[in-house]
Amino acid sequence: MSIDKTSATPEDHVVENPEAAAKAVTAVDPRLLVREQGLAGYLSEFKRKMKAGDLGSLPVVVGLVIIWAIFASLNSNFLTAGNLSDISVAMVGTGMIAVGIVFVLLLGEIDLSVGSVSGVAGAAFAVLSVTHGMNEWLAFVLAILTGTVAGAIHGFVFARIGVPAFAVTLAGLLFWNGFMLQILGSNGTINLDSEGVVAKLTSYYFTDVAAAYALAVVVTGVYFLNSYFGNRRREAAGVPSAPLSETVARTALLAIVSFAVAIMYNQYKGLPLAVVIFIAVLLLTDFVLRRTSYGRKIFALGGSVEASRRAGINVEMVRISVFAISGTFAAIGGLFIASKIASANQGAGAGDLLMNAIAAAVIGGTSLFGGRGRTWNALLGVLVIVSIQYGLALEGIASPVQYMITGGVLLATVVIDAVTRKTQKTAGRA
Repeated sequence: MSIDKTSATPEDHVVENPEAAAKAVTAVDPRLLVREQGLAGYLSEFKRKMKAGDLGSLPVVVGLVIIWAIFASLNSNFLTAGNLSDISVAMVGTGMIAVGIVFVLLLGEIDLSVGSVSGVAGAAFAVLSVTHGMNEWLAFVLAILTGTVAGAIHGFVFARIGVPAFAVTLAGLLFWNGFMLQILGSNGTINLDSEGVVAKLTSYYFTDVAAAYALAVVVTGVYFLNSYFGNRRREAAGVPSAPLSETVARTALLAIVSFAVAIMYNQYKGLPLAVVIFIAVLLLTDFVLRRTSYGRKIFALGGSVEASRRAGINVEMVRISVFAISGTFAAIGGLFIASKIASANQGAGAGDLLMNAIAAAVIGGTSLFGGRGRTWNALLGVLVIVSIQYGLALEGIASPVQYMITGGVLLATVVIDAVTRKTQKTAGRA
C-alpha cells in the first residue's frame, strides 16, 4: 500500500524526522553561545571574524599603536602632553572635512571639491568680517552656508542631471579655488582678529582641570547609557543582546582611555575647545547615521541604488543632501584651518588637504566601495595621518617623504579594504 506524500500534514513530517525537529527547536543564536562560553567563546569568535574578513577598526588601531611606538623610540618628545595636545588640535580641521567625506563614501561616491570649498569658507568669513566689518557670528554662519550651497549644487548636478560625481566635484575643485582667489583680491591674505570667533576655535583652552574630567565622564556615561538601553530594547524585541557584564567591561575600558586623555590635557594647557567641538560632531553624526531613518537610507544606497529606489527611497534627494553635508563639513573644517593660522590666504585648501581628508576617512575604516563606515573612522584616520606628520617633523624629515609615507599607508589601507571585501564575499557575509 503506497502513501500519498502530497497529502501528508506537517505533523507527519515531525514524526518521521524527530532528529531534525529536535535540532530546529534547540537552534540558538551563535552570539549567545559565544557569550555562554566566556573568554574561550570570544576568542573563537575573534578567530572566526578574522577568517571572514570582519576586521573592523582593528588594523588602524594596531597601526596607530605601532606608529606611536616607533616615533616615541626615535624621539622622547613625541608622547609628551604638549605634543599630543597639539596633534589633537591640529587634526580637527582635516577631521571635520573627513567627516563629510565619510557620508559621501558611504554612497560609494567621491567628493574632490572639499579642499577648495574649505578655502572658500575661510576666505568668505575673512572678507565679510574683516574687510566689510560684518558681525563675526553672522559671517561665521554665512561662511558655513557657502559650503552647504556648494555641496548642494554638486549633488544636484550629480543626482538630477546624471553627471558622475568625480567629474562634478573635480570641476568644483577648480571653480571654487578660482572663486576663493577672486574674493580674496590682489592682496591674497587677510589676517583674522586673534581674539575673534574663528581664532578662538583652536586657541581657546578650558584651563580648569575639571573640564577635561567632565568631558571624560560625559563620553563614558553616554556610551554606557546608549549601550545599556540599546540592549534593553533588543531584549524587549526578543533579539539577542550583550550581557550587562560585557557592557560594563567595554565602558571600563573607555573610561580608562578617556581619563588618561584628560590627565594628558591637564598636564599642558587644558582641554582644547576644538576637541570638544569635534567630539560633539562625531557623536551627533554617528547618531544620525546609525539611529535615524535618514542614516539607514544612506547605507541602503551604498549597498544598492536600484534596490533602494524600489524600496521607495528618494534617491535623488538623499544624494543631494549628502553632498550638501559634505560641503558643510568642508566649510567647517576650513574655518578651523583658518583659525589655526589666524588668516585666510590663497594657499587655503591647496596642497595635501584633499588627499589627507579622503585618506583619513579610508584609513579609519570607511570603505571606498560604499555601504560600510562610521564617522568615528574619521577620528582614527586623521589621528594616524597627523601623528605621522608630527612624528616626521620632530625628526626633521622633509615634506616629500611625509607624502610618500602617507601615500603608502593609504595604499595599504585600500588593499586591506579590497581583500576584506573579497574574504567577506567568500564567507558569504557581503
